[in-house]
Amino acid sequence: MGDILLLSAGIIMMMCGLLGCVLPVLPGPPLSYAGLLLLHFSKYAQFSPRFLVMFGAVTVIVTVLDYVVPLWGTKKFGGSKAGIWGATAGLVIGIFVLPPIGVIIGPFAGAVIGEAITGKKSSEALRAGFGSLMGFLMGVGIKLVASAVMSYHFIKALIV
Repeated sequence: MGDILLLSAGIIMMMCGLLGCVLPVLPGPPLSYAGLLLLHFSKYAQFSPRFLVMFGAVTVIVTVLDYVVPLWGTKKFGGSKAGIWGATAGLVIGIFVLPPIGVIIGPFAGAVIGEAITGKKSSEALRAGFGSLMGFLMGVGIKLVASAVMSYHFIKALIV
C-alpha cells in the first residue's frame, strides 16, 4: 500500500513537473526531481546515490538559470528593470487572460509596455521585449529538457 502511494505521488509529481516547465506557478524541475525521489523510496526502483546527487545538482542549476536567463535576455537586448518587471507582470497576466498563448505573448508585451512607460523609443522597447521573450523561451526549454530527462529515467526504471 505504501509503495503504491509513493508510486502514485511520484507519477503526479512527474506530470506536475512537466506542466511546471511552462506554467510559472509550478516549479517544474524540482517537482520532477521529487517524483524521482518518491520512486526511489518505493520498491519499484532504486537509483544510485551518484544518480540522485547528479540530478539534484541539475535541478538546482536549472532552477537558478530559470531566473537568470530571462533577465540576461532582456538586458542583452537593451532592456531595463522596467522591462524586466513588465515581462514578469505580463507573464502572470498572460497566463490568466490568454491561456496558453498568454505565456508567450505576456512577457513580450509586458517588457515592451514597461520600457515604453520609462520613455524608451518604440524600437528600443520592442527590442527589449524580444530579448525578454527569447530569455523566457530559453528558460522554458532548459526546464523542459531537464524534466523530460528525469521523466525518461522515471519511466525507464518502472519498465526495466
